[in-house]
Amino acid sequence: MAVHARRLCHIAFHVPAGQPLTQDLQRVFGFQPLAVREAEGWRQLALRSGDAVFLVNEGAGPREPLYGLDPRHAVPSATNLCFDVADAGAAARALVARGCSVPVPPVSVKDTHGTATYAVVSSPAGNLSLTLLERAGFRGPFLPGFQPVASAASPGWVSHVDHLTLACTPGSSPTLMRWFHDCLDFRHLPLSPGEDPEIGLEVTAGSGRGGLKLTALQTPPGSAVPTLVLAETLPGASSGQDQVEQFLARHRGPGLQHVGLYTPDIVEASEGVAVAGGQLLAPPEAYYQQPGKERQILAAGHQPSLLARQGILLDGDEGKFLLQVFTKSLFPEDTFFLELIQRQGATGFGWGNIRALWQSVQEQAARDRQGPGSLRKAGAGEHRASWN
Repeated sequence: MAVHARRLCHIAFHVPAGQPLTQDLQRVFGFQPLAVREAEGWRQLALRSGDAVFLVNEGAGPREPLYGLDPRHAVPSATNLCFDVADAGAAARALVARGCSVPVPPVSVKDTHGTATYAVVSSPAGNLSLTLLERAGFRGPFLPGFQPVASAASPGWVSHVDHLTLACTPGSSPTLMRWFHDCLDFRHLPLSPGEDPEIGLEVTAGSGRGGLKLTALQTPPGSAVPTLVLAETLPGASSGQDQVEQFLARHRGPGLQHVGLYTPDIVEASEGVAVAGGQLLAPPEAYYQQPGKERQILAAGHQPSLLARQGILLDGDEGKFLLQVFTKSLFPEDTFFLELIQRQGATGFGWGNIRALWQSVQEQAARDRQGPGSLRKAGAGEHRASWN
């Protein structure tokens, strides 16, 4: 029987000492420090915006960091998804019975606020591991072993994690889909009518130019686990690497490529990110000149010139719309990035936006041939200039 994950607790990152991820999450995206642990060679800082929590594990201690696994990965990486479960011990036993590797068997941690029990499971998605966490009755700010951190009020741009996207090796999506189904009860979520789960949604870029294959998965109703999207490259690219191939090369294998963060006001959020010095990905110049695009944007209650200036993509019809904007990488290796997303009735992912993202990343890669980009390369002025 598959394990029932009730909600996503946090997403963990592993970075070397001195890497500026925590500062960028606070300064650029409005995350606020929640709790910290410094012990055994690790500095573990939890940051929150709404219900979205990131845990940054900085350093490299001789023992595993609490609530996770040190993958000893070659580059900074998003390495762990932590899920709330009713019984961590029973969940670990169920996964072992299915042949899963559990490198950290159930362990309990206790402090004055209560007790939590967790186990860490290896996934088939590169260096990504999964933590199964049981913390009923715990009353602290984050987890046992962490001390609360006082912080100023957050801008409140992000309310929760909308989806998680894994960059996969070609042909691996069906295997990953079956693993997440058998082990964590994820089900196929069609991105297009009548979609075959073995094929997924294929977003092509024209004859001989390749494209993307996307397969979306969701847990049963009643859970608060974000949608999981598997992305892999379609054969046929004529030259260069697309964004999935680039991630696989620079990340040294499959892994978590990006996190979609839900915002109730994407215009305000993207402007706040830009003013704080963040870099957002410029869509193709022709995106806003597509036939019917201006009418579509106006029907959604937005101004075409404003969305174009901020690089916000919009897709949808019949009163249901999806708005998205993407950051450049948070790491110098040009791997992991974030997405801001707002839904106006739409529950899936806009096909037009997916293709526009594919094209924009390809165009950005052509502009960045001289070297990898990173979040910290430019301030708001350079960000805005990219759309002139």
